[in-house]
Amino acid sequence: MLREETVFGPIKSRRLGNSLGINLLPTKGKFCNFDCIYCECGWNKDGLDDKVLPTAAQVRSKLEDKLTELLLDGTPIDSITFSGDGEPTLNPEFPRIIDDTLRLRDAFCPDAKVSVLSNATRVHVPEILAALRKVDNPIMKIDAPTAELAALINHPAPGYSVARVVEALEKFEGNFVLQTMFLRAPGFDSGAPEVVGPWMEIVRRLRPREVMVYTIDRPTPASELEPYTQSELQALVAPLVEEGFKIQVRGK
Repeated sequence: MLREETVFGPIKSRRLGNSLGINLLPTKGKFCNFDCIYCECGWNKDGLDDKVLPTAAQVRSKLEDKLTELLLDGTPIDSITFSGDGEPTLNPEFPRIIDDTLRLRDAFCPDAKVSVLSNATRVHVPEILAALRKVDNPIMKIDAPTAELAALINHPAPGYSVARVVEALEKFEGNFVLQTMFLRAPGFDSGAPEVVGPWMEIVRRLRPREVMVYTIDRPTPASELEPYTQSELQALVAPLVEEGFKIQVRGK
């Protein structure tokens, strides 16, 4: 499910409403430092035909054109969302693009939120952190509380450290959204007590303003993956809800 445009949509998002997407990565390929078993864009190895990243100037021009079109059509936008075919912060002009997008949002649709879906692997880079702290919804991913489980779910590039990500996310001082995928697969269950317990400790340490808990909803590159139901996810996060955390649950 590769996005073949730099600016795409708007599409109806389960989490973000009427969302205009921005893909800072190749339009005919995938570019990511994760290779998640559930990724709707497929495996990294299958998305290598295109390695061209859009420039800040190109993104600004395409976004301005699209926002002008939507304004004339009377189409409302709830969110301008950086997602795309991989990890958006890998684009070397990411900080500049964020600044451009915020200016265009203020000019065309000031009520819309700017959201970034990220795997949080580059939050420790000062300029990336600074850019992410400017947006309304920095949505940061932690799918596993340990390196061993992250290796099974996310297949991260060498050097990934859950501990480093958690330490970097602390610099948000809670003003971010934590996103976690729950699924079952041969050999592991991300909802098992020995996984959920340490994950909850990470939530308590970071105290994000919101937690998004979700499960697989589209075809996945790995086979034999099983989703969680809404009621199962609600039961898993019930202790955090009782402690006062805001949890958004999206089960099957």
